[in-house]
Amino acid sequence: MAGTRLAALVSAVLVGAIGLSTPAFAGDLAASKPTSQWLAAQLSPEGTLQNPLGGDLPDHGLMIDTLFAMFASGDGALAAPIVEYLDHHATDYYTWDGLVPGQGYDAIITGGAAAKVLVAAEIAGRNPRDFGGHDMVAETLGTIARSGVDKGRVSDYSKNPDFKDFVSNNANMFGQALAVIGLAGVGITDRLAIDTMLKQQCSEGYFRIFFGLVPTTETGDQVTPDGHKISTCDEGKPFDQAPPDGDTTGLALSAMLAARDAGAANLDAPITKTVRWLKAHQTASGGWGGGVGTEAPNTNSTGLILQALADAACVDSAMTSGTAFLKSAQATAADSGNRLAGQLGAIAYTPAEYQSARTNGIGGLDTWIRASAQAALGLSQVGFHDLTLGHAPVAKQPDPGCLPSPPGEKPPVKGSPAVTPPVSKKAGTAAVRPGSPRGTVIAPAAAPAQVAGPTPADRLGGYLAGRLVDGDHVEVGQDGKTFVDYDLTADLVLALRTLGQQPDAVARASRFLLNPESIKAYAHGAPYEAGAASYAEPLAKLQIIARFVEPGGPVAAQLTQDLDVLRTPSGEFTDTGEFADGTRSLQRHAWAILATTAAADPTAAIGVLITHQCADGLFPAAFTGTPCATGDLAATAVAIQALNAEPRTAAEARGAGWPPEHRRALESAAAALTARTDVDGTVAGPGGQPDATLTAAVAGGRQAAGLDASKTAQALGAWVLADGGLPKSPGGPSDPGVSIASAPGIAGRTWLDADGSPLVTAARLPLTDQPLAAAGHGPAIAQTSTSAFWLATRFSGAALLLVFALALGLRHLVNRTQRTRG
Repeated sequence: MAGTRLAALVSAVLVGAIGLSTPAFAGDLAASKPTSQWLAAQLSPEGTLQNPLGGDLPDHGLMIDTLFAMFASGDGALAAPIVEYLDHHATDYYTWDGLVPGQGYDAIITGGAAAKVLVAAEIAGRNPRDFGGHDMVAETLGTIARSGVDKGRVSDYSKNPDFKDFVSNNANMFGQALAVIGLAGVGITDRLAIDTMLKQQCSEGYFRIFFGLVPTTETGDQVTPDGHKISTCDEGKPFDQAPPDGDTTGLALSAMLAARDAGAANLDAPITKTVRWLKAHQTASGGWGGGVGTEAPNTNSTGLILQALADAACVDSAMTSGTAFLKSAQATAADSGNRLAGQLGAIAYTPAEYQSARTNGIGGLDTWIRASAQAALGLSQVGFHDLTLGHAPVAKQPDPGCLPSPPGEKPPVKGSPAVTPPVSKKAGTAAVRPGSPRGTVIAPAAAPAQVAGPTPADRLGGYLAGRLVDGDHVEVGQDGKTFVDYDLTADLVLALRTLGQQPDAVARASRFLLNPESIKAYAHGAPYEAGAASYAEPLAKLQIIARFVEPGGPVAAQLTQDLDVLRTPSGEFTDTGEFADGTRSLQRHAWAILATTAAADPTAAIGVLITHQCADGLFPAAFTGTPCATGDLAATAVAIQALNAEPRTAAEARGAGWPPEHRRALESAAAALTARTDVDGTVAGPGGQPDATLTAAVAGGRQAAGLDASKTAQALGAWVLADGGLPKSPGGPSDPGVSIASAPGIAGRTWLDADGSPLVTAARLPLTDQPLAAAGHGPAIAQTSTSAFWLATRFSGAALLLVFALALGLRHLVNRTQRTRG
């Protein structure tokens, strides 16, 4: 039987994937030390650096960045003048007292600056509860709003009610992350601040820098009088409030790692998502870019990101090439004969600027100082948490953590060996007899505690992981007997991939499904089939799961061969065996197309799919060979995925080269799903009430066409119950099948766009300049656009006058042209 050929292959892959070789540690303390010495030479005798905005106040934020760099390279003594200055003048930075001395404005606190002073005090080895006479731990805790619109946010605020209207909360994610780092340094894991930070992570894995207000129908003190709330990252997307930001993502990773090291729970999944996003967005040069205005690779962003990835125990080629990028912009002894002579250790913002400076000298000293301070962190590669605890930087042995682990598994905790749990002994035991009803899902006898995370995706991920018996498979009951449900297990794995949650559960369930005995039972009908048999949809799902684990590996290759045998000359896929599914299921065909797309050319199979589209743009649940007037919503959703998928390794998008009938099929199907979606993002079931399963399926289809389904994510998020699952109908208990089906709607994406997917969405609609409708195929999708939705800051007239008067000295603004967020 075909399944028996996989035994040796699976064992080799699942064991070998853990034993990947790791390059040598990429950190370079010898390179970072000259940078610290160069930075020290730029300080005034008082330990200050000039503020590029002018005024009498120095650039405290840049001074602290310089302090971080010096301690990271092991040269903390060079920072003594900075520490001395901050000891006497810290309030000039984190309050408004430096702007208007002696007038009581030390009651106005700048949240991000207070957090940065806390981290500086810790790294400098000073008592953070008595730094210059100030308790920076208490000051930082005081900036975390405990109620109201900004609940959980590290905020700018006034201790004096008389000055309340002077303050607009301009605190951003840099301050939020620094507060989490600083508090972790004294053993405090403020869950409210951590969860608020996590809400600013988008489903792709990156973090945005700015908090944003969006309209809401919610009620409560988290809503402004005019009906707005602070959005999550994903909620901000329709309002252009969620651009990726590499710098913020790097610092947020450092913050999550610090919080986890300090004892905070439920951070493995967001850490893994962040690492994968960062590594996927490293440029060919080895560097990373920042955010809006600083997207091109630069040493400033690369330094922050490398420091964080090193703290996550990354030791692979990405680290090596990132370090090389930084060193390619650093002045060395080889520059003694050009215009950089005497600037040993200085690092330019880009390698190109370094090359120019060799001939023309340093232009824009401030930019070089900023770049050097943060780039040095990427050379030293000592994590912020280690720095706050006073751990001396030393060259580390390669750690198997970060991401040579098999995709889907969290990095091992540093210093502890990776332990792979055994596959359940139930692997290969019988499923429900083919053709019989599925049965009722049986919860594990000792279900693990669910994740009480800040987002619906967190809670749903915890619920789904809790359905796995022995931590790796779903079981169902039927007629008093217990069976393994391999298909529901596969769907659950892809649901967790879609959510970006529970990597341990994903890895364990994937191993269970790819066990040779499980493949025999799921894809070849054991023990029911007496002779050779193969089922197309299980083979397709297993192949996709295998390609998540090891792209191009031998297990996926064997599954591909077994599936290809089931393709008829017409391009349609059929099952074989005594218990083969005799219906011409569209879902089976669509899954086979997806698996074939990941491995080869699916053109013929796509042609079969297109010829069966119904007159209203939907696709039928099964091929009948006769024209259909209307189709099935769930079948259409998976058909759109099949129509609009391409290999992740494709050199260019296929959409531009599609034949007209392919384009029309995709557009009209998406239009049909959109026409059946209510304004609140829900889809009604047969009884006229919103149906969670249909809503999620339709959203998945629309998302697979590149259309926005954020309204659906909000609606489904509101249906998530206390245990993390979703019910079949309002008021009912959580249902595993509905909960699995709801994952795309909750996540705002399908598994096509999940981390590590072998496929991606090929094109985003519309493919033409015309509304999305083909002749005779349903209504057009409305052509709408969303503009940026930035609410005015909450300044009173008096505050505006004050800010105008103080504008020259205001140094807390994020100024991307200065390439800093100090």
